[in-house]
Amino acid sequence: MNALPEIETAIKQLPENDVRQLARWLQNYLNEKWDRQMEEDLATGKLDALIAKAEAEIAANNVRNIDEILNDF
Repeated sequence: MNALPEIETAIKQLPENDVRQLARWLQNYLNEKWDRQMEEDLATGKLDALIAKAEAEIAANNVRNIDEILNDF
């Protein structure tokens, strides 16, 4: 059973205020899932190589200010 089409149909029938409230709830839900995944990845060492690479780049002073990067776009 694929409930997604039914959910989409139901959402289309909601008043705009309810849709916006649902969107906020869904974004919070996704943010919490992301946070849990990041915490799990950190605890299991999946991010160790990336952290080590970032630390090495910082130690070598091979970094740029975020404003400089954003201004390049």
